[in-house]
Parts: sequence; structure tokens; C-alpha cells
Amino acid sequence: MVIKRTSSITYVMANFTEILNHILGVVFIVIVFALAYAYLKPHQLHKRRLVSTLLLKGSYLFYLLILLIIIYMSALINDGLGKVFFGIEFFAFLVVLFVPTIGIFARKLGQFAKKRDGYNYFFTIVNTLSIIALLVMYFI
Repeated sequence: MVIKRTSSITYVMANFTEILNHILGVVFIVIVFALAYAYLKPHQLHKRRLVSTLLLKGSYLFYLLILLIIIYMSALINDGLGKVFFGIEFFAFLVVLFVPTIGIFARKLGQFAKKRDGYNYFFTIVNTLSIIALLVMYFI
């Protein structure tokens, strides 16, 4: 009886670390998304560029949510990012990871102040294409 008890305790402990990893993954998603929401402030829209700003911020937040869920599912459910995004797909994943984020940070630069509407629409399209690329790379 002692042997069965220790083996069940070992099984419970192995299951505990797996459950803890999933909980920490969800907490990580919530924290990153909350920080992005606080930085972007999508509830505060520009008066002259209302539609383009809303599209840019909304598409970026949706992109970020999809990205975080795919990273979570790849890392914890499908045995790691290296197995899900293999070879050239991994480099495409890195491009999709950084380009929309660089775009959202660069929008405050003075160089884009006069062409902000076009910039917002361009990066809305980039965010949408990044979402499509992420979903295609993950599911296919």
C-alpha cells in the first residue's frame, strides 16, 4: 500500500507542475494584454483621426491576443515553439512577432506626424496580415 501511495503522490506532483505551467501561462497572457491596453489607451481616440486610430489600436490588440494564445498553445500544449514553427516558419514567426510591435511604437515619432492617417491604415493592414499569417502557420 505504501508503494501505491507514493506512486499516486508522484503522479499528482507531476500533474501539479503541468497545471501550474498552464495557470502561469494564462496569467502571463493577462498581464501582457493589460500592459498593452494601458499603453495604447484604445478608449482615448484622436479627434481628427478617429477611424484610423480605432482601427490601428483594435487590430493591434486583436493581433496581440491571437499571438499570445498561439504562443501559449505552442509552448505548453504542442511541445514548444520549435516543433510548431519549424525551419523557415520560425523566421517568418519572428518577423510577424516584431513588425506590428515596432509599428505601434514608431507611430509616435515625429516623422509620421503629417502622414498619420496613412500610417495607421498601413499598419492596420500589416496587423491583419500578421493575424492571417499566424493562423496559417499554426494550423497548417
